[in-house]
Amino acid sequence: MKKSVLGLLVIAVICIAFAAIFVKLSEASASIISMYRMLFASILLLPIVYRYRSEFSKLSWIEWVSLTIAGLFLAMHFGFWFGSLQLTSVASSTVILALQPIVAMVAAYLIYRERVSIRIAISVFVSFLGVVIISWGDFSFTNLSAFTGNVLSFLSVVVVVCYFMIGQKAVSKLKHWVYSFVVFSIAGLFLLVYNLITQTDLTGYPPKEWILFILLAIFPTIAHVIFNYLLNELSTTAISMCMLLEPVGATILAFLILSETLSLLQIIGGLIVLLGVFFFLVGQHQKRVLYP
Repeated sequence: MKKSVLGLLVIAVICIAFAAIFVKLSEASASIISMYRMLFASILLLPIVYRYRSEFSKLSWIEWVSLTIAGLFLAMHFGFWFGSLQLTSVASSTVILALQPIVAMVAAYLIYRERVSIRIAISVFVSFLGVVIISWGDFSFTNLSAFTGNVLSFLSVVVVVCYFMIGQKAVSKLKHWVYSFVVFSIAGLFLLVYNLITQTDLTGYPPKEWILFILLAIFPTIAHVIFNYLLNELSTTAISMCMLLEPVGATILAFLILSETLSLLQIIGGLIVLLGVFFFLVGQHQKRVLYP
C-alpha cells in the first residue's frame, strides 16, 4: 500500500472516531446535535453541489419521494445513534454500529431472498452473539440507561440500512456528492420540524456547543471525502475493513479524553462483534460503500 494511501486512511479513521467523542462532549439534545450535523454538512457540500447543479433535473417526482423517505430514515439514524452515545459507552455504541453490513445482508435475505452461505451465516451469528454479550454486560435492573443506549444504537443501524436500501436507486442517477447533499438537507429539515414540534430550543447554546456542532459536521465529512477518493485506489471491501477501526479508535479516544473504562464483558463482546463483521466482509464482494 502506498504511504500516501495509508496516511489518508489513518486520517479518515481518526476523523470518524472523533465524531462519537464530540457527541459525548455536547450537552445539547440528540435531535439538536443531529440537526446541526446534517445542516452544517450540507453547507460544506454546497460548493461541490453547485458545480453539478444540473444533476437535479435528472430526478423524477417518484425519485424525489424516495430521497425524502431516505432523508427521514437518515434523520432517525443520527437521532438514535447520538441518543445512544448519551446513554451508553462510546465502545458499546460504536461496536454495535459496526453491524451495519450484516444487518443489510439480513434485510436483503428477508426482502429479496438473496442466498446466504454457511460461512456468512456463521459470521452473522457470531456478531449478534457479541452484541448480546455487550448488552448483558451493560444490563442492570437498577440502571437501564446503558442497555437502552445499546438498543438505540441497534435501531440506528436498522434505520440506516433502510436509508441505503431506499436511496440506492436514486444515487445511481446522481453524483454521490449531490445525493449526499440532498439527503443531508432533507434529514436536517425533518429534524428541524421535530425540534419545532417538541419545542426544543434551536439557539441560545454556548460557544462550546456551536464549535462541537461544526466539528461534528467537518470531521465525518472529511472522512466521507477521503473514503470516496480512495475507492479509486482500494477495493470497497478494504475500505469497509478500515471502517471497523472506528470502534477501536473511538474507544481509545474515549479512554484518553472522557476517562471511560470497559468491563470485561464489553471487551469480550466487542472483540466478538468485530471478529464476526471482519469474516463477513472478507466473504463479501460489494460494489459500493456509502458512508453517511
